[in-house]
Amino acid sequence: MADHYYTNKPSAVSKEVAWTYTLKGHEFKFVTDQGVFSKKTVDFGSRLLIETLDLKELVDGPILDVGCGYGPMGLSLAKADPERQVEMVDVNERALGLAKQNASNNRISTVDIHVSDVYDQVKGKDFAAIVSNPPIRAGKEVVHSILTGAYHYLKVGGSLTVVIQKKQGAPSAKAKMEETFGNAEIIAKDKGYWIIQSIKQVN
Repeated sequence: MADHYYTNKPSAVSKEVAWTYTLKGHEFKFVTDQGVFSKKTVDFGSRLLIETLDLKELVDGPILDVGCGYGPMGLSLAKADPERQVEMVDVNERALGLAKQNASNNRISTVDIHVSDVYDQVKGKDFAAIVSNPPIRAGKEVVHSILTGAYHYLKVGGSLTVVIQKKQGAPSAKAKMEETFGNAEIIAKDKGYWIIQSIKQVN
């Protein structure tokens, strides 16, 4: 059985490819490989989240990218706001190696990239924002653990922003975020993708 992009150590034979892409007004040189999510281009959902998120509206503090893959979301946010630290985590070690390479290739040093199964190895608990393009194929339990767990790692006023296709569970994700945070807003919709955001409020 072929492994998926959420596999810890993908068995697919390595075949790296390099290409460029512009995100938030900056051109990036990306290296990707077999066994990682969306290896040929930055996927539409991630692009929509990146361009929708207004970094100026965030409270002070670092950003966490959960399920960072080879790094397009975390690296583009770090490049756009170099004053913030960005922590980037994934279960896929090949993807993380690529993310580190991509950080170096694009001269981005304000990132901490490491293995973590959702939040189990996350170091901080005071993020201004958590972003995720969650691994839908890993199943609803994993996706919802990203949504509910985020609450404990955000500052008051901090936001969780995720992208999910409507047909792949966006309505149930929005309901879970509403249940967890007491609020959830669709801040963008395009081509069936929803960008959903919740804000951690004072209890």
